[in-house]
Order: sequence, then structure tokens, then C-alpha cells
Amino acid sequence: MNTLSLAPHRRLIIVLLTTAAISLAAAGVTFVRGGEAGLIPAAIMLVAAALAIIAAVVAHRQAAAWLVIVTRLRDLVEPEAAGDNAVTIRDPGAAVEDTLTRIGRRLNSAEASAYQLDLVLGALNDAVILTDIDGGIIRLNESASQMLGYAHDGLFAQPIRVLIAAEHRDGFRLSDEKRPVETIFVNRQGNPIPVSYTTSRLDADLFSFAGFIVSARNISERKVTEQRIRYLARIDPLTKLSNRMQFRHLLQRAIARAKRKKHQIAMFYLDIDRFKDINDTFGHVAGDIYLETIASRLTKLLPEKAVIGRLAGDEFAVAVEWDGPPKSLMACVQSMARHMLTELTRLMVIHGHEIHTTLSIGIACFPKDADNVIDLIRSADAALYRAKKTPGSSFEFFDAAMNAEEVDRLMLKSKLRRSYQLDELLIHYQPKIDLRTGTVAGAEALVRWELSDRGLVLPSEFIPLAEETNLIIEIGEWVLNRVCMDIRHWQETTDMPGRIAVNLSLKQLGQANFIRRMQDIFSHHHIDPSRLELEITESTLMHDAKHSIKLLRQLHELGLTLSIDDFGTGYSSLSALQQFPISTLKIDQSFVRQMYANKDGTKIISAIIDMAHSMDMDVIAEGVESELQLRRLKALRCDHAQGLLFGEPMDADSYLTLLTADHSNGYASNNLFS
Repeated sequence: MNTLSLAPHRRLIIVLLTTAAISLAAAGVTFVRGGEAGLIPAAIMLVAAALAIIAAVVAHRQAAAWLVIVTRLRDLVEPEAAGDNAVTIRDPGAAVEDTLTRIGRRLNSAEASAYQLDLVLGALNDAVILTDIDGGIIRLNESASQMLGYAHDGLFAQPIRVLIAAEHRDGFRLSDEKRPVETIFVNRQGNPIPVSYTTSRLDADLFSFAGFIVSARNISERKVTEQRIRYLARIDPLTKLSNRMQFRHLLQRAIARAKRKKHQIAMFYLDIDRFKDINDTFGHVAGDIYLETIASRLTKLLPEKAVIGRLAGDEFAVAVEWDGPPKSLMACVQSMARHMLTELTRLMVIHGHEIHTTLSIGIACFPKDADNVIDLIRSADAALYRAKKTPGSSFEFFDAAMNAEEVDRLMLKSKLRRSYQLDELLIHYQPKIDLRTGTVAGAEALVRWELSDRGLVLPSEFIPLAEETNLIIEIGEWVLNRVCMDIRHWQETTDMPGRIAVNLSLKQLGQANFIRRMQDIFSHHHIDPSRLELEITESTLMHDAKHSIKLLRQLHELGLTLSIDDFGTGYSSLSALQQFPISTLKIDQSFVRQMYANKDGTKIISAIIDMAHSMDMDVIAEGVESELQLRRLKALRCDHAQGLLFGEPMDADSYLTLLTADHSNGYASNNLFS
């Protein structure tokens, strides 16, 4: 029947059906372009639309209608040509057939693109989540599906924020910063999953839709390891008491609390008399058991809120807050001291041997004897020194007469300044060895101070004295100048002096003109900054993180290499360190010593090395003193090592001799690396 003979209302119905079918097809094509999981429904929609169009064409042969239909089909297939009405219809049937063929090709292309996208996302180990521009979830890859417990389309159109733990949602943002951020995901079972994620914007001009791609990595194991590292950094592994660093931290908090509440604190410094005899007579295993027993007895006999710590091999400390009448403190402290002497010196039977020792205790009180952590510990230590002069178990209170040590300390500080002014300080270099090649990779510059009437003064003694005044700034600058002079001299003989590490203090970093002073030193000595490595402790780094980030980035831009010294002994986390331009982590020697002392020793070092390598950082182990430690570090893929195993720290000329010999033969020829 000719369409012209159709009633007007029937022609209207056919045109409307045709238009609706084409719109349905357009929605299907758009759906396919989006790369959705509903690719098959989209295909059905396209086919249904095409059949509806053909049916309409059979019943409707007016030229104007042909023009509308073919134009809509062309716009469907080629949306970029939409709005161009210059269409000439010569063969309507062929035009429809050609248009439907092009629709088929577009559908096949969309299927191929979606398939390729599935292959790429499925091959990634990280969880990948695609969202639209508003954060609605479009697709999960296989890793994301397994991590979260949802099917690939199980969260379709849900906001991605439903995956974030409630307490972390306010901090979650979809952005284009591409920097790693940590948050907590929640899986289908409601279990938290710590993740490190990055987000990137998908541009509609480059992709078939606008939105975001979120790449997340499960860091649960890393978090557990970091917690373990922090635990071992604060807790003595043998006795499970706070170590020296943690004890000082807890004592600082107790003093702050006592100041607010106007309480007093009694500090007990305990030392086991002739403990070395136990190790020498019964062995170190018996000595360890003895220390563990002392720690256990201390914990049981003291108040629950008492702060207990192991400060050194056979030295323990106790801090007890007193909220009673001030006049009653001394009587209470004496009673506690006698109780400790009685309980801690009770006979022990270890491996069938009866062991009996005596104990000495020094006591100082806050605020009478000192009003800060350092002075309180020092005062208790001075009282302990007096107590140890008395045979048998005894205790002594601090008194002003013990301040003679403080006078000696002040005299030492004066001598340090004079030695600096007379240029009597020395620089020695401790070689760093590349464990992969066995060659000298550089050295660490160490300040040495020797007095004619006292001998060698350890850095642990005089560096704190220098840090109490601005003398540390002057010494630090002197060290940099001397190291640059030595590098300049070495370069005249060898072209590979290695990278020299220099320690930086908090006060040095705090100088307003520190960067300019560094530039002046390098310029004066004509030294490439890349020859130096600046070592910074965790505590220095985190003291003022914002200032440190800005400053270290400027140093990094100068060409300097930056490293974290004594990693694992501070309060930062590896995650926090990601924001700094750090190239190297130095494992503290305490971890190296504990490598075989307890079952966690090797695990902790292995975890630090693996995490550092995952962040493209090198690792240096310090304090290496045995071939057994060296072999274990090599097996764990540690990059560099330094310690007495490779020789004592040496002067500049000896280091040059070592470099020359190393270039000829190298440590690689040594049996340590065979």
C-alpha cells in the first residue's frame, strides 16, 4: 500500500516510531562508546532499532521521510557531522543499507576496544577502578574485584566513596595530582583494607568518556611491618621494656603532666653490680635470662603507671609520679628503693646454677633535683655513681655536691670551642662498600676530637655539647669546607673518589641562609654537589616537616643526594618519608647487631630493604663487623655497607691510598666478596 494513501494520523505514528527507534539506537551507540559491561544489551538495542527503521521505511516512502531517516542514521554513526543537512537521497534503500553497515562496523570497533581494555586492566596487579566525572563507578578490574569482594559490575553506578571507610571519606578526593595517597577501603564483608592509591583524570577528547581512573595497592603487609619496626625501635627486644629513647619520651610526657598537676616524680637509675661476671662465668644465654627475670620482677613490684625502661646492657630506669603530700615523697621513695633491692637481688637459679648479685640505685626527684628529662637522668646517674662506690646493694639520693660532673661538662664545652678555634678537630673517613661489586662507593665523613690530657673524645660526648650552642653550626660548616677540600685533592689523583656523606644537624637546617651558604662552599672549592650526600636523622627531618620538605627539595635541585641516617630509630613512617626527595636509607647499626640476636632481626632488615627498593631508594647498612653479617646483607640485596669489617675510619691520605688500591684490585678481589 502506498504511504501516500495512509491516514495522516498513521503517518504520524510511523514517523514517531521511526524517530524513537533511531534515538534508541543512538543511546545504544553511546552506551557502547562508554565501554560499559552492557555491551550485548547495547547491540540488541541497535539491532532492534535497525529493524524498526526498516519497517518504517517499508511503510513510508515519501522522499522527505527518507531524508529525515537517513539524516538521523548518519548523525547516529557520525556524530561529528551532525547538523550538516546537505544530504542528497538518490537511492534510499542503498543509503539505509550503507548506514546500517557502518553501524555494524562501529559496534564491532566498540566491542574490540572494550575487549582490549578488559585485557589491559585484567593484567594489572593493582586494583583499578574507573569512575565517571561525578565519581560513579563504571568498572572494576580483576584485582579490584578480588580485593573488594565485588563482581566486576557489582558496584555499577555506585559512588566510589562507598568503598572508603567512614572516618576517611572527608579526606578522599578524585583529582589529577597523580601522587600516592593512603586511605582505608572497606570490602564487601566490611573489613578495612589499608591502600595506597593514585588518581588520574580521563579526558573525553582522548577517551570515549570523561571520568577518573583510581589505581590502588593493598599495603596491609607494609603497615604491619612498619608497626613492627616502630615497636622494635621503641622496645628492648630482650626484656620487652621501653628502650632508652622510648623511656626518655615517656619521661618527658610524665614531667609535662606533673608540671600541670603540680606533682612530683622520683627517678630511679638501677645498675646490676658485676654483671659482666655472669656473662663470663655462665654464658650470655644465662645473662640474657637474668636480665629478663630482672625486668619481670620490676614490672610486677612497681605501680601500674610507673615508667620502666632498659637504658643500656645492665642499666634500668624507673620513673614514678607522686601525687601525695610533698613531705611524704622521700619516705615513700626510700621504701620503694629498699623493696627493689630486696626483690631484685633474690636468688636466681638459671640452668641449674645459683646466681646472686647486688644492685646499685641512684635517685633524683623532679622538680627538686632537675626540671627536665636530660638533667633528671643525669642527676640520677650521678647518684648511681656514688651508690656504686658502696660495697653491696645500696641506693643514694642526688645532692648538689654531685654537680662536680656538671662543672667538668662545662669545662669540656669550653675546650671544644677552643679546639675548634685552633683548628684541632680532625676529619676521618669510613669507607662505604658496594655489596654488588665489592668496590669502594664512597665514605662517611666523621668528626674526631682528641685531647692531650684525655685522649679521644667520642662524638656521642661532644656533639651534644656543640648542639647546646651555635657551635654545631660553625663545626658543621667547617666539616663541609674540609670535605670539599679533600674531594678536590682526591680528584687530582683519581677520577672516582666516590660520594662522601656528611651529617647535618637540626640547627644547620634551621639557618635562614643555609642554601646560599652551601652554594658558596661548592663554588669556592669548585666541587660538583653530586659528590656529596647529606645525612639527616628521622627526628631532624620530622621536626618541622613543611620547612624540611621545602629545604630538601632545594638541596636536591642543587644536585645533592639526600639520605636518612639511623632509619628505624625515629618516629616517622616510610609513608611519611615518601614526601621527601630521599635517595638512600641507612639502616641503624642496632638492627644489624640484632640480626642474629632474635628471630625478628633479619625480618626487619629484609622488610626495610624491600620497602626502600619499592620506593627506588638505595640501602646502606652501618655497623657491619662480621663476615656473617656481610653475607646475610648481601643475600637480602642490601646495596651498600660500612663498618669495622672494612677497616677503621681513616684520614684523607689513607682514604686516597685505599681508592688507588681499590681501582687496581678492589675489595672484589678480597675473599669477603668471593
